Amino acid sequence: MKTHEQSTQSTHEQSAAAAAAPAAVSPAVLNPAAVSPAAAVAAAAATTAGAGHDGAITVTTEGLPDWLDPVARAARTIEPDQLSRFLPPESGAGRQSAVLVLFGEGERGPELLLMERSGSLRSHAGQPSFPGGALDPGDGDQATTGPLRAALREAREETGLDPRGVQLFGVLPRLYIPVSGFVVTPVLGWWRSPSPVGVVDPGETARVFTVPVADLTDPANRATAVHPSGHRGPAFLVESALVWGFTAGVIDRILHFAGWERPWDTAKQVPLDWRA
Repeated sequence: MKTHEQSTQSTHEQSAAAAAAPAAVSPAVLNPAAVSPAAAVAAAAATTAGAGHDGAITVTTEGLPDWLDPVARAARTIEPDQLSRFLPPESGAGRQSAVLVLFGEGERGPELLLMERSGSLRSHAGQPSFPGGALDPGDGDQATTGPLRAALREAREETGLDPRGVQLFGVLPRLYIPVSGFVVTPVLGWWRSPSPVGVVDPGETARVFTVPVADLTDPANRATAVHPSGHRGPAFLVESALVWGFTAGVIDRILHFAGWERPWDTAKQVPLDWRA
């Protein structure tokens, strides 16, 4: 039996996975030329007064539950190139977007919020994903707090989530999805005050659900997704869903660098078809 000892990332055609940048950065390092884009985003938010997500926005690790400490700790130490070879083009090309990686605490302990895309969509139809989407002009500066607002806004629009109950505690490095040309900023959140969630627009979202972290770390629920193009990447068979591609890559790297990963059989394969 093989065990998962290093990154096995793939997206639709190429997978990206994520890691983290500092959850809060001193105002002294706000110069984007001197720090990573993720650090610049977190720093700008960390120095913005107020906690309301309708105006000012903050990123802080204060008050997180103890079980999230490994994620916050990994966020302060992991370098982007340790996690994925698919990083944004130096030219600045790519459509800026953001996803919300939201941790909550349910009946079975720590969990993640996911959604399943509508089967009628032109791209990634029926695929489980984090809430998220492209930045709008109203989200603000894409180099600072724009991705934070976009992640919260998209989560509200897609799942009905109340952003006021979310504490942002980290920003992962921007990742590139070559097949779609998206530059994606994963934003880490703690669901401090849970609110009802569900399908808002059936044309966009088929269902909204949570997955216990215990199920994601269970070796019985893990596999390697194999696309007909030859690309391979981590996958999770949870909540009657096959989670693969970019979303699975991000989850895989979080589990790994947080120290939550358990040995699993990477030889166990789940074939995908060309429509995936």
